[in-house]
Amino acid sequence: MPELCVGERHWEVAAASNLLDALLGAGIAVPHSCRAGSCQACLVRCVAGEPEDAKPDALDAARRQQGWRLACQCRVNGPLQLEVFDPNKDACPAQVQACDWLSERVLRLRLLPQQPLRYRAGQHLLLWTADGVARPYSLACLPGEDTCLEFHIDCGRPGAFCDAARQLQVGDSLRLGALSGAALHYEPDWQEKPLWLLGAGTGLAPLWAVLREALRQGHQGPIRVVHVASAGAEHYLAGALLALAERHAHVQVELIEGPQLPAFLSTLRLASRQTVALLCGGPEIVEVVSRRLYLAGLPRSQLLSDLFLPHA
Repeated sequence: MPELCVGERHWEVAAASNLLDALLGAGIAVPHSCRAGSCQACLVRCVAGEPEDAKPDALDAARRQQGWRLACQCRVNGPLQLEVFDPNKDACPAQVQACDWLSERVLRLRLLPQQPLRYRAGQHLLLWTADGVARPYSLACLPGEDTCLEFHIDCGRPGAFCDAARQLQVGDSLRLGALSGAALHYEPDWQEKPLWLLGAGTGLAPLWAVLREALRQGHQGPIRVVHVASAGAEHYLAGALLALAERHAHVQVELIEGPQLPAFLSTLRLASRQTVALLCGGPEIVEVVSRRLYLAGLPRSQLLSDLFLPHA
């Protein structure tokens, strides 16, 4: 049986065991969220040995070269000596600059990192609380234009990070972990194509950044922005979106409440097969909208999506 070593701890596990499960089963505190290799909360560094990695491309080459792996995607087939990601040592400090409520359940958090962060519109970043709770959130800010990193946090349901976020005040510190996610982005060669951006709940956050990136790059084709919310009061960026649409005649904004979604989908038509669609939100809504767009004639290669997976 392969042996795992973390610090002074040594123990044996069954061959082909999932590395994250093996660590958690031994009482090693490894933050984790999606178990799909997307959130990158379960980083561990291989000091000696190499696990079988199901998603080697989930991490960039630099981090892989440093020995970092995603525990949820690895299986143990030989002895391993590991270090668990330590946010106090391995993450970048950031200070809370603003913390305000955009709706009854959506908290807008603005952070100023101690060191400049290079990112693209549509990516997400792992946030660590002072107590070591990790959770990935999409960036709602535009690089090169917004001074602070902005996040829209859905606090409508209980959760360790949400509970901590409710207590944050200006001047408090968080730490920034891995930057990831590239599904949602804007390409310059889309400028003449119709662009659809559909976000459910706080899935609007990265699309807000992508929308502004498209306009900054001079997008010429029609842009259709659809926000699906549980109730009218939860269209938390309605004012900003409608004001932007007033300034740009080719931007159309639609605010859909949950019960209205089936009727909206039943009338969904494509004006052009050149349309590029970006979807973000919970799996159920993203999947049903994706299916409807495909049936309407949208090629799968022109549909980009980012799922907000439930916590593990």
